[in-house]
This record gives sequence, structure tokens and C-alpha cells, in this order.
Amino acid sequence: MKAVSAHCPIGIAVGLLLAANLAWCQAVSNTSLNAQLLVAARQSDLAAVAQALDRGAAPNSRNRLGKTVLLIAAERGQMAMAQAALSAGADVNLASVEKVTPLMAASYNGKPELVRQLLAAGARTDLLDHLHKPAIVYAAGQGHAEVVGLLLDRGVAIDASYENRLTALMWAAGQGSVATTRLLLGRGARADLRDDRGLTAAEMARQAGHAAVLALFDCRRDRDPA
Repeated sequence: MKAVSAHCPIGIAVGLLLAANLAWCQAVSNTSLNAQLLVAARQSDLAAVAQALDRGAAPNSRNRLGKTVLLIAAERGQMAMAQAALSAGADVNLASVEKVTPLMAASYNGKPELVRQLLAAGARTDLLDHLHKPAIVYAAGQGHAEVVGLLLDRGVAIDASYENRLTALMWAAGQGSVATTRLLLGRGARADLRDDRGLTAAEMARQAGHAAVLALFDCRRDRDPA
């Protein structure tokens, strides 16, 4: 704050001091509101979240892990809280310090309606977390076939490879997800691709002992012989 000149009229000096105090109080209030917003989100208190946003809390406030209200809602599959954050202007692609986005969190949790909501709000499917994994890997690895389908419908390349040259099919097969493996094979995913160890999706399923998944590849070979 600027020093008040000795020649400044007393009324102006008082006014400057009052304005400075008001600005300081508003800053403290906003910081407090942002903290209240994040506490409410952590406690899954939708009413308190809505109240904090209505009072002027910043929708993109982040906790020490870089998580926003929207990301916290996506992690917990809380549609109403996510919508409240989006309606208040939350950045749908703002990630945590580990570069996890709300779409990744919703994909990991297998929340198709929330995934639809985030995609409609402009969520990007090509972003990668700190381990270089996108949303489709989160979904495929957890066996959430419907979410994988939604991401493919949004234009995600079915045979794209990510860290260690792993594809969505490899993640699904290696983790033993019959439904997701069936979906990806049905959509035309290539079963001949290999990761950086030289393994195909079927070989990963065999190594992990996922007989039901391996049977899907056997059926495909019987149907479409080389």
C-alpha cells in the first residue's frame, strides 16, 4: 500500500485507507471461500459447494494435489457436483499435479453418464497423465466397456499405442476384461500388434491366465483364418 503524503487532505487519506482495507478483506474472503469450496467438495457436500460457488468462490480452485471440485466430483462419480462446477465455469481439462483430468477420473471409475457430460463440455481425449496414459487406457484397464465405446465414438484411434507401446486392447486383455476385449475386437482392433516386449494382447491374456479373454481371440482366429 502506498504511503499517505503528509500534504494529503485527511478525507482523502481516510478514503484511501478504507479502500485498501476493503480490498484486503475481499482478498481474505475470496481465499476463505475457495478453501470452503474445496472442503465441501472433499466432504461431498453438494449444498455447501453450491453455496460457496454462489458466494463467489473460484470454480477452478485447487487443493495441494492440484485437484479442482470438478476433478474431485469425477473421482467420486458425483454427477450433480460435476454439473455445479461446470455451470460455474470450471475448466473441464484442468488436471491435477499428476496430470489426471476429470475425464480420466470418470473413465477410470466407469461412469458413462459423467463421461458423456464431460465430453459435451469439451473434455479432451488426447491428454496424457504423468505416466503417459490417456482416458481410454484408464477405461480399458479397468474393463469399462461402455466408456471405451464412448471414447472411440469421440474419435480416439482404436489401435493407438501409448507407454510401452500398449494399446487399449492389450490393456483390456491383460487385465482380463471380457466385455471390453470383445468390444474392441468387434470394433476392429488389431490383435497382431505387439508391445515393447514383443507380446500381443492374446499372449498377455495367456500369461495372466485369463482363459475367457483368450477364448475371444481363438474364436476370432477360427472365424477369420489367416
